[in-house]
Amino acid sequence: MPTIAILPIKSFDESKQRLVSALSGGPRRALAEAMFADVLVALRRAESIDEVVVVSSSNTAQQIAAGHGATVIEDQGTGHSDAAAIGIDYAVEAGAPRTLLVPGDCPLLDPAEIDELTARPAGPRSAFIVPDRHGTGTNALLLTPADSLTPSFGPGSCERHAQLARSQGTAAEVVAVRSLALDVDTPEDLAALRATLDSTRGGAAHTRGMLTQMTRSQT
Repeated sequence: MPTIAILPIKSFDESKQRLVSALSGGPRRALAEAMFADVLVALRRAESIDEVVVVSSSNTAQQIAAGHGATVIEDQGTGHSDAAAIGIDYAVEAGAPRTLLVPGDCPLLDPAEIDELTARPAGPRSAFIVPDRHGTGTNALLLTPADSLTPSFGPGSCERHAQLARSQGTAAEVVAVRSLALDVDTPEDLAALRATLDSTRGGAAHTRGMLTQMTRSQT
């Protein structure tokens, strides 16, 4: 089934404020850009993704997205959920039967796991809700049809999306995806990312390189 991936992204200057205690402004911005690039690479390599749409008001994000072959849509800057809704509207107008909403801070994203998720049997009106590693947030939504659920990201969004699905007549299922579990918002998340990268090989090339560069600059 044709699938459009939607990736809302805010300005890198404003992103990752909860990492202030771990990273200063320059490295924090560089990390956000590297993670975004790794997500774009994973989406491009996933065989089940027909188009990647980036919704952002950031010139830098738009340039990076265009460099990876993504469609760029201007964001009005009103929030992550509103940006996701703009992407959904684009998918509906394009006639796409399904959308995959993903964040820009899951650099471990595995193309094969994207393909496994999209291959799951789905009803005529359904939503697969992919939780974060804590089980409370939402790190992806796979929607059939493309507008089967109104996105409402933020704290507690996993249960909120399930409730919204019920109220909107959409069959919802929470589906864990290993490589989408870790989004990087806090120093604890960053430590978990470093530990995972140290114990594995391959993938997240931009993020690996950036973190290695940061480590060298501190020695």
